[in-house]
Amino acid sequence: MSLRDFGPNELMFLIMATRWTILLALIAFAGGGVIGLVVAALRVAPIPPLRWIAAGYIQFFMGTPILIQLFMAYYGASLLGYRPDPWFAAALTFCLNGGAFFGEIFRGAIEAIPKGQWEASTALGFRFLPTLRLVILPQAVRLMLPPTVGFMVQIVKTTSVASLIGLTELARAATQVNTVTFQPVLVFGTVSIIYFMLCWPLSLYAGYLERRVGEGAEVKAKKPLLLAS
Repeated sequence: MSLRDFGPNELMFLIMATRWTILLALIAFAGGGVIGLVVAALRVAPIPPLRWIAAGYIQFFMGTPILIQLFMAYYGASLLGYRPDPWFAAALTFCLNGGAFFGEIFRGAIEAIPKGQWEASTALGFRFLPTLRLVILPQAVRLMLPPTVGFMVQIVKTTSVASLIGLTELARAATQVNTVTFQPVLVFGTVSIIYFMLCWPLSLYAGYLERRVGEGAEVKAKKPLLLAS
């Protein structure tokens, strides 16, 4: 028997909880993006041990479930006598996990730049970091954007696992509402619509960027022919 029906107050509670889902996704996007740039730089560095460290980091976070990583960050810290705040544990986990995926996305874009760009920069006296920052990354950004925005959709959906350590984001708010209304179809159906409204625009934008990148590549491929004619 339900304590009350699903109504405007419950809907507003879900909408208010959505802001924490969005905030966690933005933190994961920003923190993971910064970590991903560092990891990508290490992956293409000329020093083998740095590449091995970056590869190990990526393999660990891409090869283990994010739920286990979240439990390690939240419950594992108690072995050191410290119980982190759920927000800190979730933000740290999502940043580190996102950094691995972003690192692979960025590395792929960097390695797609012709090696002649590296060789030309070396001939001009540029070292690795200046070449990466001033020559390679500005060209690679265009290739990074579509998969980066696409992965943002995955981040938004994955934030739901943070509810398992007590973080009141959208998924946990839905569970709380369902506990008092006992209307799971209505409650979780509404939550599904909210997630869809968050992710669908990002998916459309990722597709738009992918088409733009493809059109840009076609134009570049045709330029020599036009000049020759």
